[in-house]
Amino acid sequence: MVKKSQEYIVRIYTLNHQAQGIARIDGFVVFVDNVLVDEVVKIKIEEVKKEYARAKLIEVLEKSPHRKQPECPYYYLCGGCHLMHAKYQYQLSLKKLLVEDAFRRIGKLSPRINDVIGMEKPFRYRNKTALPVGGDYKNPQIGFYKKMTHDIVDIDYCLIQHEVCDDVIKGMKDLIRKYNIEVYSEKKHQGVLRHIVVRNSFAFNEMMIILVCTKVPENLETIKKDILNKFPKIKSLYVNLNPKRTNVILGEEDILIWGSSTIKDKIGNLTFEISPKSFFQVNSVQTEVLYSQVVKYIRNIDAEIVFDVYSGIGTISMFVAPFCKKVYAIEIVEDAVEDAKKSSKNNGISNIEFICGSAEIEIPKLMKSGIIPQAVILDPPRSGCEKELLESLIKQKIPNIIYVSCNPSTLARDSSILCSNGYEVVEVQPVDMFPQTFHVECVALLKKGCS
Repeated sequence: MVKKSQEYIVRIYTLNHQAQGIARIDGFVVFVDNVLVDEVVKIKIEEVKKEYARAKLIEVLEKSPHRKQPECPYYYLCGGCHLMHAKYQYQLSLKKLLVEDAFRRIGKLSPRINDVIGMEKPFRYRNKTALPVGGDYKNPQIGFYKKMTHDIVDIDYCLIQHEVCDDVIKGMKDLIRKYNIEVYSEKKHQGVLRHIVVRNSFAFNEMMIILVCTKVPENLETIKKDILNKFPKIKSLYVNLNPKRTNVILGEEDILIWGSSTIKDKIGNLTFEISPKSFFQVNSVQTEVLYSQVVKYIRNIDAEIVFDVYSGIGTISMFVAPFCKKVYAIEIVEDAVEDAKKSSKNNGISNIEFICGSAEIEIPKLMKSGIIPQAVILDPPRSGCEKELLESLIKQKIPNIIYVSCNPSTLARDSSILCSNGYEVVEVQPVDMFPQTFHVECVALLKKGCS
């Protein structure tokens, strides 16, 4: 019987979908962070559940040849990264295994899964970060949460964020102290400043800062002047009001305090307008790689008419538009549709029709009017596609589906549903959009009755 606080020596035989090592003690599953496959480690049991236990790593007794010293001094405290203790090429091989495992275990499928496409420089790649604020105005804490908690790890810099984010962390701590800005307490549900969201353009000298607050801070005009002086790259300053007791970062109301309502960034040769709530991939370099894979499938299919579902601000639509006759971009968030229209016009793209609505309603409506696509592109949130949408695609007998996913588990689940209704997964191409973490993006090509 595995007991809490007891120490054991175990061998790690595989990793799960969150890059936790899996060991067994008399057949009982134990999850361990910061370990690698085939390592022998000493662990201490921290939590025992009915079917598994969680343990803390005490010592690595037999090291994997793929282990390295993490570059970040906060790594073993912060929950933002999960694989910095592994050499980068090994991270890529682990992510391929995670994708294969998801398809085998959840989807009951064994499609061809290509090697993960990695980055030449797997640090400083993020263009957006949301920093929780804690402590108090005398000793403010800005950083990221410890894993599985809402305890803030106070940091001065982050190696996967753009360097400008480091300046914001240091500068905002100074301003909180200087102006006695009341920091929000999650436990008491009191205070003003909750999060600082930074959106940075890699292509242009532009930055957006969003102060997420329960109410408009006192002395905002004076604080604003100091923010503008400290951060000369800033083009857009917002206060986002979130007075609710919630884990959701952004509230409903955005107040533009200074500057432009959007910032611009590029993917390939395309320029996009980004507002506070716009979905824009956090890794601009790898996004071009990801979308180029989508274009490759579109060109191989020779698709004239394409539906882009969950189209957001139209990034994928604009990427594939030069390679087909017409794209119908379907998105339920009205603000995202407006941003997409603006970006499409700015990029001189005229063969996209942007539709605000739910795909399961809009797709049958379009097809009933005689608009028949050769391919549908899906890029859903981590939760995957709604059941109604998959049923609609199956019913409409869409010949080709290109599924872009940030979650192998829901990609495997949805692929299984489609495959049980006459589709086949031709191949899956993983792309490492999130180096140093367990996250991996995939593009899957599914065809109707291709076998």
